[in-house]
Amino acid sequence: MDYPTLEEVRARFTGDRFATENGAVIEEIKEGYARCSMEITPLHLNAAGAVMGGAIFTLADFAFAVAANWNQSLRVSLTSQITYLSGARGKKLIAQARMVREGRSTCFYVTDVTDELGNAVAHITTSGFVKA
Repeated sequence: MDYPTLEEVRARFTGDRFATENGAVIEEIKEGYARCSMEITPLHLNAAGAVMGGAIFTLADFAFAVAANWNQSLRVSLTSQITYLSGARGKKLIAQARMVREGRSTCFYVTDVTDELGNAVAHITTSGFVKA
C-alpha cells in the first residue's frame, strides 16, 4: 500500500481549521498512531493563567482524528472522556493518540497529553464510528 507523506497528511488536515488555526501541528504518523503538538501562547490560557481545558481537548481530539484517519476511510468520534491530570509547566503540549481496537463499524483510541518536559497533563479515551 502506498501511504501519503507527512507533508501530504499535514496538507490534508489543514481543513481542520479550528485545531490548526489554534496551533495544532502534526509531528509524526504511523499505523494507528499520531503525535501532534501545540505551542502554548496567551491565546491558550484561562483567567488563572493556566492552559484552558478546551485547548488541551482540541489538541487531543485533533491527534485522534489524525491517527484514525490519515490512511483510512473516515472515522468520527462518538464519545470522548478526558481526565485532566496536571497543569502544563512547559511551553508546548504534545498529544500522542494510539489505536487500541479497530472493528468493522467502531474504533477505540487512547490519547495522552504531556508538556515537553514530560509532565502528564491529560488522558483521553475516544470511541469512534467508522463511516466507510
